[in-house]
Amino acid sequence: MLLSLLRGPLVAAPRRHGVIFLQRGPFQIVSSLHPLPVPSSLSSHFTPSTTRSIRQLFTSCLRKCRLKSPPSAGTKSNNGSLLFAPSLLGCLGAYSVFAFHRKRAFCEAAAENRQQNRVQAFRDAQNESDVRRSAGGGGGGGTFDWRLFWQFLRPDLLLLLGAIACSVCLAVVNTQIPLLLGKLVNVIAQVAPKRSADYFGLVRDPVSKLCLTYLLHAGLTFVNIALLATVGERLAARLRLALFSNLLRQEIAFFDTRKTGELINRLSIDVQEFKHNFKACFVNGFKTLIQTVGGMYTLYNISPNMTCMLMIGLPTLVGIGGVLASGLRQLSRAAQAQVAHATDVAEEAVSQIRTVRAFAAEEPENRLYKDEVQRSMQLNEYLGCSIGVFQSLSNLVFNGAILAVIYAGGSYMAEGKMQPGDLMSFMVTSQAIQKSLASLSMLFGQAVSGISSGTRVFEFIKLEPGMRIKGGLKIPYHELIGNIRFKGVHFSYPSRPEHTVLAGLDFTIPAGQVVALCGPSGSGKSTVAALLEHFYEPSEGQITLDGKDIRHLDPSWLRGRVIGYISQEPTLFATSVIENIRYGRPDATDAEVIEAAQAANADEFISAFPNGYQTVLGERGVTVSGGQKQRIAIARALLKNPSILILDEATSALDSESEKFVQEALDRAAKGRTVLVIAHRLSTIQNANAIALMVNGQIAEIGDHASLMKQRGLYWQFVQHQARSSSSRATA
Repeated sequence: MLLSLLRGPLVAAPRRHGVIFLQRGPFQIVSSLHPLPVPSSLSSHFTPSTTRSIRQLFTSCLRKCRLKSPPSAGTKSNNGSLLFAPSLLGCLGAYSVFAFHRKRAFCEAAAENRQQNRVQAFRDAQNESDVRRSAGGGGGGGTFDWRLFWQFLRPDLLLLLGAIACSVCLAVVNTQIPLLLGKLVNVIAQVAPKRSADYFGLVRDPVSKLCLTYLLHAGLTFVNIALLATVGERLAARLRLALFSNLLRQEIAFFDTRKTGELINRLSIDVQEFKHNFKACFVNGFKTLIQTVGGMYTLYNISPNMTCMLMIGLPTLVGIGGVLASGLRQLSRAAQAQVAHATDVAEEAVSQIRTVRAFAAEEPENRLYKDEVQRSMQLNEYLGCSIGVFQSLSNLVFNGAILAVIYAGGSYMAEGKMQPGDLMSFMVTSQAIQKSLASLSMLFGQAVSGISSGTRVFEFIKLEPGMRIKGGLKIPYHELIGNIRFKGVHFSYPSRPEHTVLAGLDFTIPAGQVVALCGPSGSGKSTVAALLEHFYEPSEGQITLDGKDIRHLDPSWLRGRVIGYISQEPTLFATSVIENIRYGRPDATDAEVIEAAQAANADEFISAFPNGYQTVLGERGVTVSGGQKQRIAIARALLKNPSILILDEATSALDSESEKFVQEALDRAAKGRTVLVIAHRLSTIQNANAIALMVNGQIAEIGDHASLMKQRGLYWQFVQHQARSSSSRATA
């Protein structure tokens, strides 16, 4: 590029406004006689030191290009060319440096903008999810269903009543302990000055009562905690089982509109939070309330005057403390939500680690996680400082209250109106009341939080599925033929009702034949398979199996015994190979599993594993290749001996070697069955009995491969296009 700029004579144009224009051919270079100003946009992308360096280099090179006088017109300028070539090269080098730094700066700025946009989009999504959660979850608000809660709680009602009884007894015992301590102190105060030899005999009675009370307190505490833990865990287990069971009953459209993380949070976090708050409020509330009332009665019996003094200031202080504690709880929820956001970022990156690694996106993911962790750290630091201030002020206030009680009690002791033990009992009881009142204010917040969590859980437990998963007609095995008919089927996904996927689809799959669907992406091929499996119901039209509408058939029988489905990316579970194959038919014997694996061309490589069929696969089957995973999925489908087989792009993601083994297994599996093949690669369906070309949710052409090629219509164009694409890839 620099050599092309040096071709042709170099001439100097007349100087205008302190600027010399050097021209060689069609190019002009500007040489300023003054320091070159740097554009304002440059400073926004470079550090000050980089900006100064570029300015100095650029200005120096341009100054060297100055001419004292322009050469005569029509004369050769070889000497001038030699003289100015180094300066010109330096000037062009300055331009190159400038362009390189500017491009790099713009790239870094663009990357930073993309990173900030992703962070903002992530936070917006999280905020939207939080709003839905605070409003009652995914779809609408709701109220706490006390009747349903009672149904879950009733099996352990006796244990709950026992826990409540223990809590009440504990509250009564807690009010008696300060009185017994006071009596012991009074005895010690009377005996100590006299130095009585019968000291142990005098204190034996109050000490014995205290020991028995402490033993009773310990036993009640153990029974209370054990019963409460049992009730809470059983309640949580029943809630989780009911919620999980009802989630599995929901139609596929339900999962299309909800995030997996939201549903898992209902099972784990919401149930756990509800259990925790239930135990804290339902039982400890009784204990705290009784302990507060009993403590006030005890204080009044000890000293009515001091009790009245305490009642004036204590509720006010507790109320202020409750307001401050409410603010701290809100800050704590914000900090916990931010921690959850950071966890979601990490979970997304780890679960998609292959994609992250494939795009060398480790640094962007690190920066994104760092931003979220920094925000979490700042919120938690602020929360920690706020808690420190709250606790220090609380300690200061209540210690001052204790000092005031001691001062007032000391004056009553000086007047002979109170004994030392009574003063101690008053102090201990007042502190217990203060803790109980503070606990009551916290229990109110926990009750609100627990009801919110329970509302979200019960919302999904009560949710009725739009489609049943069991119940309906079953065609006897000896009468099942396998004729499938789509009659004027219209369909739109519930998550996108405005977008029509199928518009009057009408075709037949005869029993025992192979019918292939092909067409461009988005034409509705996979939707046909989803409707045939009764994952969704058509908005108009009818799908029949042997003349019976599949909406009237038993869905579990249809999917579990009649239809075998093999997708492009089959899912394997993190268990042994034999259990993955047996998943479609749990009662199958080991011999039947091995027979299915042999039919799927999978027995050879499975037997080569160190533990054979007992080899445990990784999560989602990542420890086996794509071809091996596909053949295990074929064996799983064949094990239940389905009458209808759906192959949805079953070989499109495989290499040629793996495709060969998988295709052999599929050809073997298709014999004697009604087969619906969905394919994008037309070379794999040429032997089908019928090929249907789908365009915009309708059948555009249908027939066998030979007849469709003779028509030279859309299918012929589709074949020609794929042939040209394959040849161009082979040439490349």
